[in-house]
Amino acid sequence: MSSVRTLNPNAETMGRSAALFMNINAAKGLHEVMKTNLGPKGTIKMLVDGAMQIKLTKDGNVLLREMQIQNPTAVMIARTAVAQDDVTGDGTTSTVLMIGEMMKHAERYLSEGTHPRVLAEGFDVAKKETLDFLDKFKQPCEPTDRELLRCVARTSLRTKLREELADQLTDIAVDSVMMIRKPDTPIDLHMIETMFMRHKLDQDTKLICGLVLDHGSRHPDMPKRLENCFILTCNISLEYEKSEVNSGFYYSSAEQREKLVSAERDFTDEKVRQIIELKKKVCDTPDKSFVIINMKGIDPLSLDMLAKEGIMVEELTPDILGKAGLVYEYILGEEKYTFVEEVQNPTSCTILIKGPNDHTIAQIKDAVRDGLRAVKNCLDDGAVVPGAGAFEIAAAHHLRTNVKKTVQGRAKLGIETFAEALLGFPKILAENSGYDTQETIIKLQEEHEAGTAVVGLDVATGEPFDPVMAGIYDNYIVKKQIIQSAPVICSQLLLCDEIMRAGINMRKK
Repeated sequence: MSSVRTLNPNAETMGRSAALFMNINAAKGLHEVMKTNLGPKGTIKMLVDGAMQIKLTKDGNVLLREMQIQNPTAVMIARTAVAQDDVTGDGTTSTVLMIGEMMKHAERYLSEGTHPRVLAEGFDVAKKETLDFLDKFKQPCEPTDRELLRCVARTSLRTKLREELADQLTDIAVDSVMMIRKPDTPIDLHMIETMFMRHKLDQDTKLICGLVLDHGSRHPDMPKRLENCFILTCNISLEYEKSEVNSGFYYSSAEQREKLVSAERDFTDEKVRQIIELKKKVCDTPDKSFVIINMKGIDPLSLDMLAKEGIMVEELTPDILGKAGLVYEYILGEEKYTFVEEVQNPTSCTILIKGPNDHTIAQIKDAVRDGLRAVKNCLDDGAVVPGAGAFEIAAAHHLRTNVKKTVQGRAKLGIETFAEALLGFPKILAENSGYDTQETIIKLQEEHEAGTAVVGLDVATGEPFDPVMAGIYDNYIVKKQIIQSAPVICSQLLLCDEIMRAGINMRKK
């Protein structure tokens, strides 16, 4: 009898074999759900909520966040994978598959009587050796190598979108990150704004070297299109404001009241007059124009004053102004947008996502996010890893031929389990592409054993090929995070010998 039952006869518990069975089945179940999404040939899942709203996606992060998972072990694995996405921006599906493969192969040894602790020790050795091998297998990436950055972005985007659209978004992702990148400063992806328009086709998605605002000009008499613009961005109120504290103003005559109102108005008008003076100073020829982008309100009287000067909407000097080649208002149905393009020295940009429906826009949004993170990771790491299953093939071969010989005893079983789990990735890529998994993995292993250092799977032909020549690369940080997190979760699940319902519900019975 469980020791917990001795303390509480009504406690809900599961013994060692039942707990192990539940953990393994939960990992295998989540593995079966996610494995069809892996790679450019992966399939799409349809998510339907209680209001019959439909979402089509093959993004592992979206699936794990949106799916209703009730099994506690599966929830734990899903949270680990989602944390992987939060840290690196990708690798959610791969984390789930790595854990599932390890648990699936560990089950075979456990059924033969192997203790979970033995496998966990083997996992620790295999993890350390695989991380060391990853550092040797990676390839350097120079920030000026635009073509390599394009390859990294394209590899990420093609796993989420169809090939033609992914190739178009590749240049958008690379250009946007390079536009906001500053030497010796961390890349801040928040400087890349993403805007949506349910308009035209998904191929019309484009990069705006500037801003897209979701409203038009504030006054009907303001110009709708300006060229060669000076831009003033400010966060000041150009309207009468109430005081922030409770206060009162008392007057004893109509003249005093008029003076009070006039003083309040003059305070706001003076700020507007300073802006107008600045406009006259910098716009000394008719071909120059002036635009204000204000974070706070502008009252009608101030708008009239600015509109008369042809301005679209605390010393003000010309050197605080930005410059844009074109500013115009765009009307789509009842919505108005303001485009600020051809910015002279851009420190931010806007990716304008277009699509005929919400499903397309949501897919592109998730894919663009992953593409941007892939480029950022590449620049931060200064290294990339050949993709198409090349690292997994090489790492599994290294574990079996080199590492196993240095380990004594049954810990070799844990290393063998880890190697088998790594080979699961090219197997799944082959299966999703419609090829025989056993035949494909044998071809890849034979090619690698023949002396080819980097061997990946060509999903178009099912034959071994060099992913470096094809421009297929994965992020170094993503691979590293998967190798670090997956064995830890597997070890914890395998070493779990009892499951009990905890909390206040246990004491109520």
